[in-house]
Amino acid sequence: RQASAFRFARSGVARTFQNIRVFAQMTVLENVVVAARSVEPDLANAEAAAMRELSRMGLEKFADQPAARLAYGQRRRLEVARALALKPRFLLLDEPAAGMNAVETAELVSILSAVRAERRIGVVLIEHDMRLVMNLCERIVVVDHGRVIADGTPAEVQNNPAVVAAYLGSRTARAKTGQETPASETA
Repeated sequence: RQASAFRFARSGVARTFQNIRVFAQMTVLENVVVAARSVEPDLANAEAAAMRELSRMGLEKFADQPAARLAYGQRRRLEVARALALKPRFLLLDEPAAGMNAVETAELVSILSAVRAERRIGVVLIEHDMRLVMNLCERIVVVDHGRVIADGTPAEVQNNPAVVAAYLGSRTARAKTGQETPASETA
């Protein structure tokens, strides 16, 4: 049986999606208030909580604008603000930096690090941006074709030969570890 989004949120888990899912016709503030109302029934308190999250994400000046007007990176941060408004114990992020430039990604890492420390919440993410992963995560589990190939600290994982071969290396590195080269790779 599939759990409803409401029950999922009430259990202390919030998430963002790989494909941005904002309510484009609603204002930026309304997007976050919708989430905040799940954990805060009083509208005034939900609006205050939503504004705090928008401020954290640097979006407070856009509160009254339709979400459709936000730039791509701002929409990503709006999704994170909405997830944080749920007051989660665990935050699940599906490629939160996808499509962001290096400056936006660095800002996101800084924000997420601060949130994790302040709220003492777990952050679980799926991400291909290794700079974000290495700067944000304390523990990394690397999966290649459905199989765990590494589990450890960023330094341990970064130096793991299987990880280098699968994600960071070349055909030569893959050949040394006995892993096949994806057909889409070019020299």
